Amino acid sequence: MATPLAILASIQKKVWAGSLPLEIRLASADCRSIDEVDPYLICIPRLSHLSTLLPRLHDFFLPYLIDPSVSSHTAWLSFENVPLKYHYPVGLLHDLFSGNAAAAADADDDDDEVGAEAGKPWRLVVSYSEFPADMLMGLDAEGRVVRDCYVNAVKEADVIRNGKGNVYMGLSKDDSDTLWQAVQDHNLTKFNTINNKLLNPPGTPLRNIPIKIYLPTTTSPQQSSGDDEGQVSGMVQASIRTVQGLIAPFSATTRQSNTLGTALNHILPTVFPSRRNPVLAVPVLHGAVVPMSAPVEDLMRAAAFADGFLHVVVVML
Repeated sequence: MATPLAILASIQKKVWAGSLPLEIRLASADCRSIDEVDPYLICIPRLSHLSTLLPRLHDFFLPYLIDPSVSSHTAWLSFENVPLKYHYPVGLLHDLFSGNAAAAADADDDDDEVGAEAGKPWRLVVSYSEFPADMLMGLDAEGRVVRDCYVNAVKEADVIRNGKGNVYMGLSKDDSDTLWQAVQDHNLTKFNTINNKLLNPPGTPLRNIPIKIYLPTTTSPQQSSGDDEGQVSGMVQASIRTVQGLIAPFSATTRQSNTLGTALNHILPTVFPSRRNPVLAVPVLHGAVVPMSAPVEDLMRAAAFADGFLHVVVVML
């Protein structure tokens, strides 16, 4: 039975209302004050990008910067010495590096310690020097880099859904500009005016569900090129494996809706040997553990990220 559109719309509103508290401190290497500088505190939408914070961070920390002439777009953020990719939404980044908190909360909703940990802000560090060019792409003052990454992801999702990318390519320039502006403004109503055209193109059946599955594995320290003794620098390279597969909305044999458990079992059978129960790992989406029984088409329509993909993070039990 298809899920009523009103329920899907309600879930989508809750997804877009999701936010993440951040506590951002200035890297000591860029701070001219010997005293501890107050952190920048903010609660931002999980679907937004860290790059939107750079101008405000620059204004906030400007009085304490060793080099106040640096541009805001040269900054980069890190979590526990791991540089964070700007083209990933904030919520996905948090799930990648702190998704175990969601799994723990799902395992024991009554655990006071888990609840307290979940309420803490995500602690990040902003730096203006020693840009890790081998790990991150540089940004531009106009924000074209992040927009181009977003557009490429939307095009990829369009190809997966329809077998060809002509739906997005058929949008007018005003529509494509409106879509990106809606993401920047975090305006769901404006976003849906364009997104509904992408999800429901006339005469084009839905072929597959855009889904990316992330497996955080290990981290490897990077050698500092300026250290004569060859000591390990504080920078860490995160190792994250991303896998994809073509998942149709319905089973070709039974015509029943394919579920998230079906998709995970098809793409990662060793990690998800069961289609119904999370034996070895749990799927995390938007900071919450998703039921294995959730139909993938419903998830796409209600809980996809703004680029059209279901970005599912695997957390081992």
